[in-house]
Amino acid sequence: MADEISSDVVSWLNAFAVELGVPAPTAEDIDALLGLAAVAAHASARQAAPIACWLSARAGVDPAAARAVAERVAP
Repeated sequence: MADEISSDVVSWLNAFAVELGVPAPTAEDIDALLGLAAVAAHASARQAAPIACWLSARAGVDPAAARAVAERVAP
């Protein structure tokens, strides 16, 4: 999935990370977050995708682990 992400998106994410004072996401991070977002969106609605990512970050749960949780609660 990260291979499909444009360089503009990666550049924006890198700049956003700098402003937040956190490391920029790796290609693996991006893949994991997009996977989590996809499960949330398909299990519920598109609006669930960003909130699921936020919840996983707030809980301190790795995106790949959060995806597994999302898959368990998906109908």
